[in-house]
Amino acid sequence: MNREWKAADIVRHFKGNMYIIVGIAKEATNSGDAKDKVVYKRLDGTGELWVRDLNEFNSEVDHEKYPDVTQKFRFELVETHN
Repeated sequence: MNREWKAADIVRHFKGNMYIIVGIAKEATNSGDAKDKVVYKRLDGTGELWVRDLNEFNSEVDHEKYPDVTQKFRFELVETHN
């Protein structure tokens, strides 16, 4: 499964909320050890912006903590725009 995100991809969080990816950003650090971050916006009209480490964004759902969730990953692609 392709886990490379791009701006304007629509994704679903495993709890059901829908988001649009604004882009992939680099964290500014003094150590030079920048981590990739995903910037994404909630699509429920609130316009809330969120930022999450790319590794966490791509992580699988903890099915021990959330046994009723059928989605495999924390975020899954719903629609992509080329």
